[in-house]
Amino acid sequence: MRRLRYLTDRHRAPSTNRVLGLLLAFNAGAMNAGGFLVLHMYTSHMTGFASQVADAIVLGQTTLLLNALGAILAFVCGAAVAAIQINWGRQHRLRHPYALPLLFEAALMLPFGLMGAITLGWHTPFAVPLTVLLLSFIMGLQNALAAKTSAGKVRTTHMTGNLTDLGIELGKMLYWNRHGRPAGQLVRHNAPRLRLFGGLVLMFVAGGLAGAAGFKWLGFICVLPLAALLLSLSLPPFLDDVRRSRELRQALQAVADTLRLRRRKTPPPGDTPEPPAA
Repeated sequence: MRRLRYLTDRHRAPSTNRVLGLLLAFNAGAMNAGGFLVLHMYTSHMTGFASQVADAIVLGQTTLLLNALGAILAFVCGAAVAAIQINWGRQHRLRHPYALPLLFEAALMLPFGLMGAITLGWHTPFAVPLTVLLLSFIMGLQNALAAKTSAGKVRTTHMTGNLTDLGIELGKMLYWNRHGRPAGQLVRHNAPRLRLFGGLVLMFVAGGLAGAAGFKWLGFICVLPLAALLLSLSLPPFLDDVRRSRELRQALQAVADTLRLRRRKTPPPGDTPEPPAA
């Protein structure tokens, strides 16, 4: 459990970014594939929604346009909320600034798993049920979280970039270096990057299999184990930061009280009594 707390620590390492990215990729794959069975659309696929905006404008289909705009707006808002939470944690020098958005994502997934079927009937101004907007918001939140933790190197909700990078590294690995070339001109693949992008794709697919099977046989309640996983990653470090902040405030208050007492006991320079005459 102690090692899991390092996944949200402000001091990042490639290993922690990789483990957190793999877990989030599994979660995104499950939510995306399971959501497709219920909503018949992939809520993390913003490229498709952006193309849908253009198609709807040309075809003059207002409903199609509202659907795409609603999903895109929810995704962007989720990313913005994650950025606000992370930057707030950094400015307040929290030890685990990435725990808050992860905890918020788990908090959104819990009611979704319990009452997701009910939200399918809740209409919105974007001509899609609230479930679509909620899933898009969660995907934007998670994608921004993964990007902020890894400086944009890890993407968990869409696999286009990961598959591209995976293909690049495979091309480097299969490239035939002719004999006699200087060592600096040899084409060599990056093994850690190859493992990272391959692992992200595999975990996304594995999550998709689990999510599709879970939604098919169990329904929305299959989201609860995913929410519990995120909760176990985020709640302990978040409580550590809350306790540490309380202790810091108490220490600062004690220092301030001590200084205040010293100022009261020390007389002003003009009030210092003169020594008696000899």
